[in-house]
Amino acid sequence: MKSRITTYIKIVLTGFCLCLLVQKSQAQAVNSSKIIHKWKATGNPIVTHKYTCDPAALVHNDTLFIFTGEDFEGGQKRYNILNWCVFATTDMETFWEYETPLKAPDFKWGEQNAAWASQVIERNGKFYWYSSSQRTGIGVALADSPKGPYKDAIGKPLLTNDDSFGKKHSWRTIDPTVMIDDDGQAWLYWGNGACWLVKLNDDMVSYDKNYGVKEVKFNGELDFPFTEAPWIHKKDGLYFLSFAIGFPERIAYAISDKPEGPFEYKGIINEIAGNSNTNHQAIIEYKDNWYFIYHNGGIQTDGGSHSRSICIDKLEFDENGLYKTIKMTTNGVQNK
Repeated sequence: MKSRITTYIKIVLTGFCLCLLVQKSQAQAVNSSKIIHKWKATGNPIVTHKYTCDPAALVHNDTLFIFTGEDFEGGQKRYNILNWCVFATTDMETFWEYETPLKAPDFKWGEQNAAWASQVIERNGKFYWYSSSQRTGIGVALADSPKGPYKDAIGKPLLTNDDSFGKKHSWRTIDPTVMIDDDGQAWLYWGNGACWLVKLNDDMVSYDKNYGVKEVKFNGELDFPFTEAPWIHKKDGLYFLSFAIGFPERIAYAISDKPEGPFEYKGIINEIAGNSNTNHQAIIEYKDNWYFIYHNGGIQTDGGSHSRSICIDKLEFDENGLYKTIKMTTNGVQNK
């Protein structure tokens, strides 16, 4: 009898130890992204140890996370973006970078050097990374932490050129931006040459086929000179949709009282961003201040249109609750 009890205790203890090991392994997997670089920014650009582009931003647990693409190196003559990056700060002065959270080849269906513009959003404790890949569409990756690592959630593009009707050029299904409205409905916008939108389902990795794909109307018109880089957010009951216009690009914006529009065009808020043909923005509130995060070609040695750098400046609103024009600075937000 004693032998049987001893054996039973050993089995129970072994099972308990195995459970602990599994839990430890899972915790390590969730927190496996390490800080690889830390620095104190002194102005714009805020990242100078590598070339970064197409920023997106997310506030989580009192931390501002900034997600970017990484231009391959200085002096580039074409877009060569192999992976995305994730940076973080809690005071807009000290920043740190985590290990690479996601690479273009992680989307096996995508182009291997086209880690184009993206955005991360949280829902129910999961983090969804919507990313574009030039001609092959928009995918979604999933993680348990904003810092990653992320994995392709569905093994195929969520949206392709077949969804981006009315245009023929091959790079039209790019630049996703996503918002979860007050009623819990998630909306995804994207586009080059036009702006389209869908209602995401609750799973965040599929969209409402009954609602379908809609093209955003501006001032009641579909034929509007929209270039790319939409970013959507809501403030005081209004939906603010900013986007790049023209080429070289400036950032304009429009407003609506409904997420699907139509949107009323309000004008340019950010001019050509210094030595870069493209301009791409994230607009976010953090610790009672609003920030405009963008890229330029501001590293003087060999920055440019294909070797870009992330900058941050303050965003302010006028007496009507609309954007004031952005004042791009080299001081940034650290020296004010």
